Amino acid sequence: MRSHGGDQLADHRHSATSPTQDSGSVSTPLVIIGAGGFGREVLDVVEAHNALDGRWDFLGFVDDGSPDMGLLDRRAAKLLGPVAVMADIDARYVIGIGSGAARRSIDEKMTALGRTPATLVHPAATLGSDVELGPGCIVCAQAGITTHVRLGRHADVHVGSAVGHDTVLEPYASVFPGASVGGNVLLESGATVGTGAAIIQGLVVGRDATVGAGAAVVRDVPAGATVVGVPAVQLEN
Repeated sequence: MRSHGGDQLADHRHSATSPTQDSGSVSTPLVIIGAGGFGREVLDVVEAHNALDGRWDFLGFVDDGSPDMGLLDRRAAKLLGPVAVMADIDARYVIGIGSGAARRSIDEKMTALGRTPATLVHPAATLGSDVELGPGCIVCAQAGITTHVRLGRHADVHVGSAVGHDTVLEPYASVFPGASVGGNVLLESGATVGTGAAIIQGLVVGRDATVGAGAAVVRDVPAGATVVGVPAVQLEN
């Protein structure tokens, strides 16, 4: 039985004539949490918007690890410090980290600090009518989302992926690059669809489950499971 859980799902609603992101005449301070590969792809989304309307004042990255400073320097991007410095930075934030579990944990910390997430959709993404985007969602370039789709808090749709009609991504779910999710699919909280994977219509991928890269999913995936192959089969623990 489908359950959308108690986590917040919808914050922004998209139609053919309505905006999907935060907007205004004054640039809004923004920090990206996570300075690895996906975090730098999120910066692409920010820069694409700023080329159009300058809506974001990008302050820099925060990261608890050791990001490649050479790559950040090539983007003229600052490393502001570890995630803990967000206690002293009054800015919106997005989480540029692929792991749903990590996003869930960081979101809890940011909420406790009273910080508000931004919602980002690349101008080169395609969204149909009646698409709901939760706080902190990120939709990257060349992603395609059709109609009556709901994305929960901090759900991510990566470059070149596709999400079909009536599908729900619960909070912290991820659709990685080039993956295809059919219509009326439920990705429960923290579920991950790997690069180039495909899920046929009407299925449920359980909480914190992982669909491996290139897998073809033709039956429901239990919570916490990892499935791989064509057709996808569950790996033993």
